[in-house]
Amino acid sequence: MHTQVSLSSISKLINGTHENPSGLLGPHPIDYRGTAATAVRSFLPEAQAAWVIDPQNGERRAMRRIHPAGFFEAICDSMVDATLAKSQDAQQNHQRLHTIANSKYRIQMTNKSGETIEMNDPYAVPSILTDFDNYLIGQGKHYELYERLGAQLRTVDGTPGVNFAVWAPNARSVQVVGDFNGWDGRKHVARIHPNLGIWELFVPGAKVGDRYKFRVHSTDGSWVDKSDPYGLAAELPPLTASIVANVNSYQWSDSKWIDRRNDWNPLHEPMNVYEVHLGSWQKGPGRKHGWLDYRDLARRLAEYCHRMNFTHVELMPVSEHPFTGSWGYQTVGYFAPTSRHGSPEDFMFFVDYMHQHGIGVLIDWVPAHFPKDAHGLRRFDGSPLYEHADPRQGEHPDWGTMIFNFGRNEVRNFLVANALFWLDKYHIDGLRVDAVASMLYLDYSREDGQWIPNQYGGRENLEAIDFLREFNTAIHEKYPGVVTAAEESTAWPGVSRPVDDGGLGFTYKWNMGWMNDTLSYMHNEPIHRKYHQNELTFSLIYAFTENFMLPLSHDEVVHGKGSLISQMPGDMWQKFANLRLLYSYMWTHPGKKLLFMGGEFAQWSEWNHDDGPDWILLDFATHRGVQQLVADLNKVVIENPALHQLDFSGDGFEWIDCMNADESTLVYLRKGLDGTPPILVCSNFTPVVRKGYRVGVPASGFWKEIFNSDGEAYGGSNVGNYPGRETFGEGHHDRPDSISVDLPPLATVMFRLEE
Repeated sequence: MHTQVSLSSISKLINGTHENPSGLLGPHPIDYRGTAATAVRSFLPEAQAAWVIDPQNGERRAMRRIHPAGFFEAICDSMVDATLAKSQDAQQNHQRLHTIANSKYRIQMTNKSGETIEMNDPYAVPSILTDFDNYLIGQGKHYELYERLGAQLRTVDGTPGVNFAVWAPNARSVQVVGDFNGWDGRKHVARIHPNLGIWELFVPGAKVGDRYKFRVHSTDGSWVDKSDPYGLAAELPPLTASIVANVNSYQWSDSKWIDRRNDWNPLHEPMNVYEVHLGSWQKGPGRKHGWLDYRDLARRLAEYCHRMNFTHVELMPVSEHPFTGSWGYQTVGYFAPTSRHGSPEDFMFFVDYMHQHGIGVLIDWVPAHFPKDAHGLRRFDGSPLYEHADPRQGEHPDWGTMIFNFGRNEVRNFLVANALFWLDKYHIDGLRVDAVASMLYLDYSREDGQWIPNQYGGRENLEAIDFLREFNTAIHEKYPGVVTAAEESTAWPGVSRPVDDGGLGFTYKWNMGWMNDTLSYMHNEPIHRKYHQNELTFSLIYAFTENFMLPLSHDEVVHGKGSLISQMPGDMWQKFANLRLLYSYMWTHPGKKLLFMGGEFAQWSEWNHDDGPDWILLDFATHRGVQQLVADLNKVVIENPALHQLDFSGDGFEWIDCMNADESTLVYLRKGLDGTPPILVCSNFTPVVRKGYRVGVPASGFWKEIFNSDGEAYGGSNVGNYPGRETFGEGHHDRPDSISVDLPPLATVMFRLEE
């Protein structure tokens, strides 16, 4: 004898098409022969026999097989409080249902091999989501949503397992498939929270290391296996399953670094950033394609950055991506460090080790777009969920990718929570946000008729602007000392200004104008540079309108541009001298500094993500010389506050002479806070030695030469002014005193006023 459950409902369950399995499986209050009871139903396709272990008296109650495919049911009257069972009061009836849903009964089964297995009933386990979680999710402000959705390790009544939850509001049903159920989704059909569109199920026995996916019954009736948007680990591409991981067990040892960072002022401190693609920086045996693991990379990279005096590394995207050739900029696993280099714990070791050796870690973050891979976010539940429905808003014409719908609460919540996740679980020190310009403008890279204006008829993406402000506000409030940097190539105002002042709230903005103008100038033969002096001086007109970072990034050495040294004009000697001059000018210009790997030793070939830099070039003295120059420039910036304290204030810069276009020279002062000795910078952009070059200075005394890019150690001709120059007692350049210096060819010299 069993309760009335329709055969069509059972058939749908067995076929995997039942849209509300929690309404069929698990414990349900019934009126059985005039008595209040509970019907416990389970779908156990591998069971020969099954029982319910009653929590009140410990008795086993046999479950009846009411469908040959493995649908079982037992009637249990002892699981219902008699008083509540007879109550007609709505509140008490609600309490009755709550009591039943939280009953601590267990299911026991004997499988076809004769093995006895005991388990929790997934449909009797209370939700991981609290009422407060539900409220925050509804508001789109659950910034720790990564602690609820995805695959969360959980122990229920002493039984360990994994709680799976995914947002798919338009799905007909969602199954959890994985190693724990033989990839048979009928065994674990998730239950839905209707108001949230979240499907959830606790799977007892699932564990760390298990592979899994969400099998989504889409709105169009099709089935598709999706990776977990909140998945913490992933299979090595081209495999696409998510992997259950524990990101809370690693024992961190970087508390001293974090404490210092909390008190760190990113505007006034030196920041020399080494941009790295982990997959090609160095190669080694042991992993596919020669990829080094995170632990080996940490040891090698920390030692190298320490020797080179870089303060930070910036990693091209480490989040999981299916196509290696995208360099990580087409992300699928936003919460999973790429498995190409190891596990989540391995990446934690990487960050921890870098911190212990005094090196900060920034990562590239890509909230602007995501790829169309079938296992990813696109049409996740059969509908345009994370992306806009209209391709004029939802597809990126340049990259063939999808654009996030920033106007949707759940999407903004996903992205902000993801940003905070990397800071929380991986102790990341900053996020460089890719392709910000494409987010700000609705007509970015589109022709007339290919875009939809905002509600006021303008081209600004108001939802994306609100998202960026929310993102920056959340980060700066919760993680003092953590930086955000925008790759933004337009004249959008206030990118690095506080949100309260109408800005976007970034710590830094990449100075793409400086980069383009400077490289354009350096491409000219020295004899023609006098006609292009404004390309060097123009940047100081706007240098303090934003908090700029000066980038010579990977984008400058790919897609046929060639390496930086190959872009320099002249014979071999001039190419190296020009590159040393470029770096010296860059390191003395206001702004924080970023250099892509390989550039620090004058890599000849443009970057290839399969091969990486040609480290063998360091067998040659000329390349070792450039490497030493970069290390010394980093050191000079760190040791001289005038070169970093006031990078973003006009008080930190003063032209001495920017008008000598005929001789292609620049002379300026860098200044720090009161009491900081100024640094005098003199650059000669021609191969002509200029002896006895008169330079006005603001104070009398001895000006010590602290750096010369023409030094013999760097491969230069060693023309210079060592140990320095005394002032004349005669004014020049509208300054009260002056010195006479020898300007080396294609070089920069720096002087510091000694007490």
